[in-house]
Amino acid sequence: MSEEIERVLDEVGPRLRALRRQCGTTLAELAAKTGISESTLSRLESGRRRANLELLLPLSRAYDVPLDDLVGAPRTGDPRIHLRPIHRYGMTFIPLTRRPGGVQAYKMLIPASARPAEPTPQTHSGHEWLYVLNGRLRLVVGDRDLVLPPGEAAEFDTTLPHWLGSADGRAVELLVLFGLDGERVHVRSRDGGA
Repeated sequence: MSEEIERVLDEVGPRLRALRRQCGTTLAELAAKTGISESTLSRLESGRRRANLELLLPLSRAYDVPLDDLVGAPRTGDPRIHLRPIHRYGMTFIPLTRRPGGVQAYKMLIPASARPAEPTPQTHSGHEWLYVLNGRLRLVVGDRDLVLPPGEAAEFDTTLPHWLGSADGRAVELLVLFGLDGERVHVRSRDGGA
């Protein structure tokens, strides 16, 4: 087996684990959805079991992603990026990164509504950084209730109860960077000239 094929196969497990965590799915939920046992899924994610088509096809369907994306197949010369939006919680998330693990980047779209939604704070592990591109974002983190206009950014620990929505019922567009526990965005500025 070639080195490239070995490398691709070695990266399948971490890619599957990152995708499951990104979707907020437990091994038990994924097992029920795919018919693959929790232990097999766990061994796949840890690299103790080699991926094969019999296992990858149900996972591809469950995650609604092409098989090539699950295995990280090398691109065939087409430089275009085919973004596949994810629709959750009445919002649209467009993944801007494709690698498993590490900090994930999304463009997030909150649609306009007749009246602003009531906050329903959630928690999960990780750390989030966001930047408002358009619209006015209402951000609730813990006991803080903030309105961020275009050009403002925020960073918070997602184990704190948090909620994102429109401040005025109009559409909001933002960039979101999400990292697992301990992964944070580092912004550096230069003092003075070049």
